[in-house]
Amino acid sequence: MKEELNKIIKSAQNDIGQAGSLHDLMQLKSRYTGKKSILNSFMQKIGTLPVAERPAFGQTVNQAKAQLAELLAQREIEIKEKEYESNLKSQVIDLTMPGRKSESGSLHPITKVWRGIEDIFISLGFDVAEGPDVEDEFHNFDALNTPADHPARNLSDTFYLEDDVLLRTQTSTVQVRVMENHQPPIKIISPGSCYRNENDASHSPMFHQVEALVVDEGVTFADLRDMLNIFVKKMFGEDIESRFRPHFFPFTEPSAEIDIICVKCHGKGCNLCKGSGWLELGGAGMVDPNVFDMLGIDSEKYTGYAFGLGMDRVAMLKYKIPDMRLLFENDVRFLKQFK
Repeated sequence: MKEELNKIIKSAQNDIGQAGSLHDLMQLKSRYTGKKSILNSFMQKIGTLPVAERPAFGQTVNQAKAQLAELLAQREIEIKEKEYESNLKSQVIDLTMPGRKSESGSLHPITKVWRGIEDIFISLGFDVAEGPDVEDEFHNFDALNTPADHPARNLSDTFYLEDDVLLRTQTSTVQVRVMENHQPPIKIISPGSCYRNENDASHSPMFHQVEALVVDEGVTFADLRDMLNIFVKKMFGEDIESRFRPHFFPFTEPSAEIDIICVKCHGKGCNLCKGSGWLELGGAGMVDPNVFDMLGIDSEKYTGYAFGLGMDRVAMLKYKIPDMRLLFENDVRFLKQFK
């Protein structure tokens, strides 16, 4: 049995010396010194030896295990040193090589549209106003002349945080806060995020909107029409026409929907405009006198107009984006197109 043990030790020494990787070395460690190793099998055979020989043989096996463990540890150090040297050689930096070109990022299309809208209206004399995303029902609905039984107040349309607290559904809430704290003349836009319980190719639970409000003496519907026509041409190009269609909004009276000539077919009719030649852009109208009265503004002296545009919608039309969800997926392949 001792001769057999010596052969195994010599074989192990040879195998350990030839191990070329840490994986091979772990295999040898398991084979020769592990729980189910060859050396442990010898310990189980001690019972077959004469009683007098057992202690000496057991000591020999333990010495062999210790010797192999030392060889394994030493070989592990040698392999790691070789791998380290190999990595150093493979990662040598050639200082004569040209550097890698760093790629610059780009603004998100919504950010570009947001800034573009602000630039246009600031150039037309508007101020930019901001307000909280978390609102109460008064500022989001009551002050905007929205009745208590209006469908927009339902849980299926609006995200409520508490009984009277919600995520604003429109940035018209900023207009209310401005009129609460400032007397006319008022000329503001209020861009920001809004939240509604919608999610499909043309709607998102979180979207971006810009509202405008002008209040002064002698403000007319013609002023509203002229202002929106100027905006459309500055945003989409001089060849893009706009039109008004009668509509209803609780906040305004009279109210209208804003359409623009299809940016794809320029009025000829296509799949984008569904053959009509026109695309819906937003809503507008003259501020309802009830809103002025509720907020302490003299409706006999002052008139005003307001309009709201979806910035996501503007981005989709300007950059011909077919699905609103693309704006929120953060796909680098999509975003690279807007450099």
